Amino acid sequence: MAKVQQITLVSLAICLSTLLSFVAAANPEEKFIVEGRVYCDTCRVEFETKISKPIKGASVKLECRNITNEKIVSHSQDVVTDEAGGYKIEVKGDHEDEICEVSLVKSPRADCNEPTEVWRKARVVLTKADGVSGIYRFANNLGYMKKEALPECKKVLTEMGYFELQDEIGEEVEGHSTAP
Repeated sequence: MAKVQQITLVSLAICLSTLLSFVAAANPEEKFIVEGRVYCDTCRVEFETKISKPIKGASVKLECRNITNEKIVSHSQDVVTDEAGGYKIEVKGDHEDEICEVSLVKSPRADCNEPTEVWRKARVVLTKADGVSGIYRFANNLGYMKKEALPECKKVLTEMGYFELQDEIGEEVEGHSTAP
């Protein structure tokens, strides 16, 4: 008899927790905080290296589009990055049926204002219906490229295992040396 009661209590607890998660997901007053960072790609390689620099004063925005017709459903005001290149965007409501992305708007640096092809946008999931709890969502870092790569980039990239002027199988290209 005690075993039946335990099973009943466990089943009831599971049902209640499931019901509460559906109620929380349907809450229009729900909010999320999207955090990310904007950096200057000082080596023009379209990813961060140890000599990449944060960009203070860069502008980003968040847009959510309908998943079926691609029309913009909501968007944020432009948000400016802090000293460390970081930003926070507060978003209200659940966006389960939308594709939400943070994108670069403007760099304050004339020497580093070309958006990277790969990291000009970062997709974020803004729903609790995906099993992620909590209100914080973290976007991939976004980057601008410097007009010209810094001289120390070759050393940094060599340390990382990238070798300039090599063909697809790692052979040195004729007439060029990769020695420092």
